[in-house]
Amino acid sequence: MTTSKGKTTTIAAALLIILAMAISLVALPAEKQTATAQDTKASYAFIGATPNPVGVNQETLLHIGITEQKQSEAHGGWFDMSVTIERPDGTTDTLDDITTDSTGGTGRTYVPNIEGTYYLQAHFPAQWYNYTDYWGAVTSTWYEASDSEVLELVVQADPIEYYPGHALPTEFWTRPINAQLREWSDVSGSSYMDDDYNEAPESPHVLWTKPLTIGGVVGGDIGQYSFEHGDAYQGKFSSRMVVAGILIYTHDTNLRPLIYTAVDIRTGEVLWEKTFLDNRTISFPQLFFWDSYNYHGTFAYLWVTVGSNWQSFDLYTGEPRFSITNMPSGTNIVGENGNIYRYNINLGGGYMTLWNFSALGSMEGSWSPSGGFGGNIYMAINASATSGSDATRATRAWAWNISIPTGLPGSVQAVKLGDRVVGMQQGTNELSLWGFNLDPENGAMGRELFRETWEFPDYFIEGNISWVTYNTAWVHTDLEAKIGFLWVKEFRKHYAFSLETGEYLWEQEIPQTSYLDIYSIGRRVAYGRVYTVGQAGQLHCFNATNGKLLWIYNATDPYTEFLWGNSWSLDIQFISKGKIYMFHSEHSPINPLFRGAPAICLNATTGEEIWRVNGLLRKTDWGGSPIMGDSVIAMYNSYDQRVYAIGKGPSAMTVTAAPKFSVEGDSVLVEGMVTDVSPGTNDLTITMRFPNGVPAVSDESQGEWMKHVYAQFERPADVTGVEVTISVLDPNNNSYDVGTATTDASGTFCCEFIPEVPGLYTVIATFKGSGAYYGSYAETYLKVNETPPPTATPTPSPAPMTDMYVTGFGAGMIIAIVVVGLLLFLMLRKR
Repeated sequence: MTTSKGKTTTIAAALLIILAMAISLVALPAEKQTATAQDTKASYAFIGATPNPVGVNQETLLHIGITEQKQSEAHGGWFDMSVTIERPDGTTDTLDDITTDSTGGTGRTYVPNIEGTYYLQAHFPAQWYNYTDYWGAVTSTWYEASDSEVLELVVQADPIEYYPGHALPTEFWTRPINAQLREWSDVSGSSYMDDDYNEAPESPHVLWTKPLTIGGVVGGDIGQYSFEHGDAYQGKFSSRMVVAGILIYTHDTNLRPLIYTAVDIRTGEVLWEKTFLDNRTISFPQLFFWDSYNYHGTFAYLWVTVGSNWQSFDLYTGEPRFSITNMPSGTNIVGENGNIYRYNINLGGGYMTLWNFSALGSMEGSWSPSGGFGGNIYMAINASATSGSDATRATRAWAWNISIPTGLPGSVQAVKLGDRVVGMQQGTNELSLWGFNLDPENGAMGRELFRETWEFPDYFIEGNISWVTYNTAWVHTDLEAKIGFLWVKEFRKHYAFSLETGEYLWEQEIPQTSYLDIYSIGRRVAYGRVYTVGQAGQLHCFNATNGKLLWIYNATDPYTEFLWGNSWSLDIQFISKGKIYMFHSEHSPINPLFRGAPAICLNATTGEEIWRVNGLLRKTDWGGSPIMGDSVIAMYNSYDQRVYAIGKGPSAMTVTAAPKFSVEGDSVLVEGMVTDVSPGTNDLTITMRFPNGVPAVSDESQGEWMKHVYAQFERPADVTGVEVTISVLDPNNNSYDVGTATTDASGTFCCEFIPEVPGLYTVIATFKGSGAYYGSYAETYLKVNETPPPTATPTPSPAPMTDMYVTGFGAGMIIAIVVVGLLLFLMLRKR
């Protein structure tokens, strides 16, 4: 099968839309009438196939039904239809037990496996249709049996071509993402989703910065101290999120009015600034995909909850949409398609309930919980209504109420819809784990999956383990990896348990290397590995199957700036696309702040550094931690109280060639410049310092260069540039490379080459891109003229006779003068 689920779903959805439109054309009587039912009515079966022709072993979607629609969705569809398929080899396939929807039709897939022509026919069995119309009239109709026309399905040896799809972005990109670029969903996740829906940054390159509040060193009489940055207990940037490419954050949750700022995370453009209700914080965002027979699309909300009342706001504008009052108690969990479920587990009563947000949608198939399409402003629905127009929706919203095992000890630790609930009780001498089923395909809902008790080993008791001591307890529950951990700080070890069976799995092979991890440690599970790091600044990587140590990374402090360890304390922030990101912060940092705090990206498999920058970025313990969305890391930097966006940025290229007109055999000098044109480089503070543009530099130099550009550190002396390839399209339309060059610290490059043939050349300089930048290129033109033929040496002409005469006369005169002179000289000597 070469097609995809997405292809089939799209075709089926298109068919349903066409049929739904057909239903909408059925006119209703203008006034109530007493209907006299037609006892018997003919039916007209049909069948279609898309695509037709189709390749061997490719899916085709069959459209099966009759031309008559039911009066409403509530009446269901026609039943017991079938299809007979006569194959090219003379055998017959049969599809049966087919039930249509209320439009009269439905879809079934069929995969032909030999070449040739197939003959398909749909069959409708006679049946009654009994219904009561809108005005109360009762109608009963007998629909006679019918067979469709025979459909010829041509199956060819060569597969048909489906839409080829699109590559992930190779240039700097922004929202909105065209709906046809479906593959880009892999690099455009929101911050509350799995981090792997991002192209995790391979460089500490800065896209833009924005002041959160006044920050940095104060100076003057105050000296080297910095402005307050929110630690401890005074957190800034604490309410923040990235949703569909929009970064939304507060500046300080202690200030009034409480203002939220919404920024395009890739460009830094401010979209809106709002105060919600009476200085309320945003409780959570929601991207909710509504998929029904009548409407298909995603709604983007910001929710503010006040007690049992919820108010939604539009993500793009911040304006109110609709509200839900009298919400049932419980805990929110995000289900499929961004739907919000609200569960309540009563261990004492032995039951679990689930409330379904999507059930508030209209009966007509569109999402209109407030009575108007799309949710009218200020309209509300009473989620607990027992009478009136809201009662039907309120009742419908209760998805289920199931019985669960009784006597489960302790408390719920994690819930995964469609999978399980796990819980735990930690005693003085034992640990109890349990789980019950939420997968309808795994037996009864609420069925007990396991209930296990692990007796603590003697050395726990002998070691005087105190379970009330901070950070010595059950610390991690991961239902994706099906593993949980007990942490014993006295031994500096994790003890792993299966969340499939509740059984004890393993003890960490070696303790955390430094005693400092007794104060604080975090852990994450990914790629079959367990990662632990804390105050000691040593990232340990263990095998998640057996607890064996794989490697250790030390975030060494080269300048002994950090006062209570040789390595910087760290938090794990993201694990994405095979990379792990860590940042430094501290509960109550000393002022002046320690210099050189690291931000680190490692290969999650090997522990090797992909990038590390010391002193550019420092997060906060009591404000908001870094978040990631649309492949950009957004974070509050407590070194200067600005919001930083870290991600891959655009570059720009210039190129010239000289001389523009040259002669065959002469060399040509190609020159140009590669610059960083990220949104932040347009800030006045940057353009004044870099009037010719900010040079693009190598990934290896990126960290120190970003400190120079955005934090005003000294210009690094050893910065290296990026590689540029120079190619030509010669007069014979041959394309080839003629050289490479590396830009210098100013971003410029040059390369010399000798054109091979005379004529007009296109000279192309290309920067292929890097972890920090998307690529760029530029072109110029060059004319090479043919070498002119050499100038012939002229033949001397014979001298005229007159010239010879004059010349001979001149020579004779000179001789005569000399002779006379000699005679006079001799005569004088005789005297």
